[in-house]
Amino acid sequence: MRKITLTLSFTIIVVIAYSQFPAGRPGGEGMGGQNINIGHFYGKLVDAKTNKPIVDATVQLIGNKFDTVTKKMKEVILATVLAKPNGDFSLENLPVFGTFKLSATAIGYKALSQNLSFGIKFPAGGATQDPNFMQQMLGMVDKDLGNLKMESESNDLGNVTVSAPIKQQFELGIDRKIFNVDKNLESTGQTATEVMKNIPSVNVDIDGNVTLRNATPTIFIDDRPTTLTLDQIPADIIDKIEIITNPSAKYDASGGNAGIINIILKKNKKIGYNGGFRTGADSYGKFNGGGDFNVRQGKINAFVNFSYNQRKFKSNGTTDQNNFFNPPSNVYSTQDAVNNGEFKFIRGGFDYLADNRNTITIAGNYVKGQFNSNTTLNSDSTISSIYAANNQGISNADRGFQNKGAQLGYKHNFAKNGENLTADLNYNASTNYSSSNNNIYTYFPNTSTQKQPPLLQQTLTDGSQKYYTIQSDYENPISDSKKFEAGVRAAIRDFGNNSTQLKYNNNTGNYDKLPGISNNYKFNDQVYAAYVNYKGKINKLGYQIGLRAESSRYTGTLLNVNGADSSNFSVKYPVSLFPSAFLTYKLTDKQDVQINYSRRVNRPNFFQLIPFPNYNNYPVSVSVGNPVLNPEFTNSMELSYNNAYKPKANFLATAYFKYTTNLITQYIYRGKDQLNPNTSDSIYYSTYINANSGISYGLELTNNMPVTKWWDLLLNLNLFNSKINANNINANNGNGEVALATNSILSYFAKINNNFKLGKGYSLQISGNYQSKTVLPQSNNGGGGGPFNQVQTTAQGYLLPRWSMDAAIRKDWTWKKGQSGSLTLGMNDIFRTNYQESFSEQTGLFNQDNRRISNPQILRLTFSYRFGKFDASLFKRKNLKSTPDTGSMDMMGGGN
Repeated sequence: MRKITLTLSFTIIVVIAYSQFPAGRPGGEGMGGQNINIGHFYGKLVDAKTNKPIVDATVQLIGNKFDTVTKKMKEVILATVLAKPNGDFSLENLPVFGTFKLSATAIGYKALSQNLSFGIKFPAGGATQDPNFMQQMLGMVDKDLGNLKMESESNDLGNVTVSAPIKQQFELGIDRKIFNVDKNLESTGQTATEVMKNIPSVNVDIDGNVTLRNATPTIFIDDRPTTLTLDQIPADIIDKIEIITNPSAKYDASGGNAGIINIILKKNKKIGYNGGFRTGADSYGKFNGGGDFNVRQGKINAFVNFSYNQRKFKSNGTTDQNNFFNPPSNVYSTQDAVNNGEFKFIRGGFDYLADNRNTITIAGNYVKGQFNSNTTLNSDSTISSIYAANNQGISNADRGFQNKGAQLGYKHNFAKNGENLTADLNYNASTNYSSSNNNIYTYFPNTSTQKQPPLLQQTLTDGSQKYYTIQSDYENPISDSKKFEAGVRAAIRDFGNNSTQLKYNNNTGNYDKLPGISNNYKFNDQVYAAYVNYKGKINKLGYQIGLRAESSRYTGTLLNVNGADSSNFSVKYPVSLFPSAFLTYKLTDKQDVQINYSRRVNRPNFFQLIPFPNYNNYPVSVSVGNPVLNPEFTNSMELSYNNAYKPKANFLATAYFKYTTNLITQYIYRGKDQLNPNTSDSIYYSTYINANSGISYGLELTNNMPVTKWWDLLLNLNLFNSKINANNINANNGNGEVALATNSILSYFAKINNNFKLGKGYSLQISGNYQSKTVLPQSNNGGGGGPFNQVQTTAQGYLLPRWSMDAAIRKDWTWKKGQSGSLTLGMNDIFRTNYQESFSEQTGLFNQDNRRISNPQILRLTFSYRFGKFDASLFKRKNLKSTPDTGSMDMMGGGN
């Protein structure tokens, strides 16, 4: 899939070549001079006894050429090179079809002969009938032959056929699901948040908050953690997304009772150049655009991606709150919000291919965005059924962020296939700021023409975070049935936030700082880890056992206005062990069963810990963090059945069970109004607390199948129950303290994704999802939220059912010289049904209904254009001691 960016441009070459095959015989006679010479074999010649490199060996590759005189195939020398002093050799500019014979000779050694093939075969009916054929081809034309041993005696290495599996639109595996993003028409011109809406197991609420099996996952980019959120990643630069629901000991233990969403970005290493650009607009009048370019010449592969996205968010909702203290009261509020903004994204870097087996990668990214929001709040209060007051609130806020990232990586491929060593250093730094004005105007009965003195508030915040990761991984396939993996990792995070709360003084005409609720806060989180994994196989039974050790330390500091230490706290875990085990039994060639287990940890995030109040939704509610939260630990088990019952089709059924201790959950309580201390009224605060435990279990069914040649169908059903045991939390309901009850609801959500090939370059995608009544998600620790981050996580409530449908249609064109284009028209929530409704309560104290909708029925139009030149003769490697026979560059190999 990583080569998918080449597919559209490469299609025209293959179609022309295929049209020249006589009598529909691809790869046989009559190639007509069509040129697909992008194949690459490379390896190393060594002494069979000492494994030392063989100096001055001559390597030849022999293939077949169609003779126009005799009308028959004949053998010709396609390439001749001299091995380097270290034994390395490289054969490039090769035809990708047919069979070849490699021969190597050196003084003092017996000649070596070996049959080779790229393993590429045309599908029945032609290349254009199977869209996966291009993906297969582009993934098979660059092959490492490993160490080839030359002996003093005859040695027959036998026939070697290089092959690779055909990738599908959606690949289902026992331990992960792989979603090929280029097939998702509806996310074109949008962000990673919209991509997630069509992925099985993943649920996205109206604010862009993402949950995986009813818990918030950890977000990775290219197998590494990131400070970017999903709404900051353009969808058009994503190659594929991996969903890992129960990660092994190889992966970071953080993530709690959810798993990992790993976003793989596009990057291409094919010889030549390719690129493209895109532009689009939506029905809000907002524009987006971007492009990418990749070039490989000699030992350098360079790439760059850039995007510019204008965004507009519209949201409106209601809140109905009943208070049961004496006397009882009711507060009914309506809210309308508009958020305008933009963000810019650029990512670039290069790979230095030092030799056939050593690669150094340097990459970096820069993201910057800013948003301006305007919110109006109208709130009516009644006490004992008597109208008491009306509050009108106007909030204006300017928010911005900036993210910088850099990566330095090294990879060494050993001669043994699959054995490699990687080491890399990753750095992510981000800053954010916010300036908001919240004005509350109050009217009392019979005085509607005269306002009371308004409550005018300003909130100024700025923050920063830095994320450093250093890690190294080693993989060694000991044999065909055994594999050893090991690695080490260090992750260090530095967070800081400064919040200044000000209130307007009617006497002086100035804003006065409120020291009691203004804070300067920072914390440092350090995690050091090492892991080992061992995989093996006994007959039909495969197994993998692993153990990860992590040492973590969390230190937080709340500073006073002068910067001196005001209070400190820390949580330390010298060593925590996280085992994992996977057992797989192969029933048949197409069916297998697996059971797995892992232990994971969920450490509280910045916003759950920071102890200052957030008054953005004042006076309806105020959120505040809890600096003494402890991490939660989760034990996860899965039982899976996988059946690849026909080509390009998979059925996967998974039963899962998760038990969490010290569950982090949201808690709502009533307290004194610190913003307006002169009033006797109290307000509601929302914070986080450790509950006793949480249990989540369910059954997930996923079926991906081609219904016909022109219709692919993906179905996903997740039936689950989330139970929160919060009886350790005591709440004051006005008559003394009572323990919160256990909250449990049997729920489900379903997804359907239809992809239709309409012919003449048209394709259509229609998708829908439905979520039943469910407990509010157990945790919110992933950093995968949208711009508002308003998801509530509580043991005191549930979400009501909701559903929506999206659709998109695309027209594809292909021109000569590797050029292609597409035009996509899409709409989200086409029936305007995606309301998010929640209910929360505390017995004897209050209950609250919330109902909101965000950005329904947005129409988007996007145009993209691709170009590229993939003829390997454009960029000949300068280290070749001799060049291929010129007559072989305009023909293909013999038939298969």
